Amino acid sequence: MNVWIGIDLGTQSVRAMAVGETGEVLGAAGRPLTSHRDGPRHEQDPEEWWRALAAATREALRDVPPSLVAGVAVAATSGTILLTDVSGRPLTPALMYDDRRADADLANEVGAAVWERLGYRRMQPNWALPKLLWLLRDAPAGARPAHQNDFVNRRLVGHEVPTDLSNALKTGVDLIEERWPAEVLDLVPPEILPEVVRPGTRLGVVCAAAAEETGIPAGTPVIAGTTDGCAAQLGAGATRVGSWNSVLGTTLVLKGVTKELLHDPLGVVYSHRAPDGSWLPGGASSTGAGALTRDLPGRDLDALSAQAAESFGLGRMDDGRSATGDSRPASAPVTYPLVSRGERFPFAAPDAETFTLGAPVGDVDRYAAIILGAAFIERLCFDYLDLLGAPVDGEVILTGGATRSAFWTQVRADVLGRPVTLRENAEPALGMAVLAGGDPTRMIRTRATVDPSGAGFGEPYIRFIEELERRGWLAGAAARHARERTAR
Repeated sequence: MNVWIGIDLGTQSVRAMAVGETGEVLGAAGRPLTSHRDGPRHEQDPEEWWRALAAATREALRDVPPSLVAGVAVAATSGTILLTDVSGRPLTPALMYDDRRADADLANEVGAAVWERLGYRRMQPNWALPKLLWLLRDAPAGARPAHQNDFVNRRLVGHEVPTDLSNALKTGVDLIEERWPAEVLDLVPPEILPEVVRPGTRLGVVCAAAAEETGIPAGTPVIAGTTDGCAAQLGAGATRVGSWNSVLGTTLVLKGVTKELLHDPLGVVYSHRAPDGSWLPGGASSTGAGALTRDLPGRDLDALSAQAAESFGLGRMDDGRSATGDSRPASAPVTYPLVSRGERFPFAAPDAETFTLGAPVGDVDRYAAIILGAAFIERLCFDYLDLLGAPVDGEVILTGGATRSAFWTQVRADVLGRPVTLRENAEPALGMAVLAGGDPTRMIRTRATVDPSGAGFGEPYIRFIEELERRGWLAGAAARHARERTAR
């Protein structure tokens, strides 16, 4: 039996998993990470990444025979970057994915034609290229950039490594040509940029020094990984054209698969390149379960979920099917559950803010209103992707913390009007174990499929769409398309 190691290098922690050929987790461990935040500043110590990763992998592999380990791959946060010296030692703290001290104007001025061709149109200040230009202003001679997983991959193999297309997207790599474009080379000294390879490419093998620290056997193949969002998509098994992974936790992230590159006139959807050359479009909303902890602090959310299910007539019957009431969903209050000011997807509205349609009475109503609003934004994401020409008729796989609520999952299936799939163990570390060499058809297991109950959410969804349009946040074409799809 072979065992593959998947590592998820996140914001708050490192997670390592040792996974067998049929998806059994033979070992797993995590270690916390420390962030340093101050307004637009968000930094981490790269050396802490390595210490935490080494401790997590040693624990995860404690009961795994070294002879079984067949590969390792690392996922990391998108847009996180630092400067190192020629030997890979950090010269700066890591500027994390949401650090906003840089200015994207120069990157957008020079690279506008490339960003337009790649479908996302403009870079944001928190993307890696603007931050790299900001770091290079005061950089010593010999400094070179490293994405988060480049830094640890170099430690694993003991020498300089290429970067992967997924992590290099926000640094301006040309995903069509799979190389650095001339526009980026005009901004950054070409000699400091790493070679670029597809995720899934072998980078080298674990060196003796790294083996001693991490417990990963020396000689284990090190495979180029992806960003954490793409890793979660791989772990969910959303790899066929038309399939989508909807990750709903603190916020909502939606990622799918298309044959062709999508071009979004708003720039809210951007695409990664898959290991097989297909495209992975998606976007990240600012709505999600974070609104629950903010608006219902200290409440028993499990109890509220059960009471909301009863209120909506969505209790479970003895044979496992859903029972639905008649009028409650159509008249229920709806909250637009922004976690912070401004929306990123399925529309761009920096001034967007939370609102509620209707008058919630009590905590159960407030809870259900947030659940409905998050589900409506999820539906609108699919409506907008359909407007762009993306295939949205494949499997919809739900992952993230929201799947722990049976009520929330049922509401999402009802609002989408289609079955949704729940995986047994979908997380980015599993996606990296698959990318490291595992067979996804054997390693990714389905826990359940939830069918729509027949609850009627079309009318409140249209009211919600009209309110977004009235406030000037949602464009008329997108609103019309959402109404048309709902009426079909």
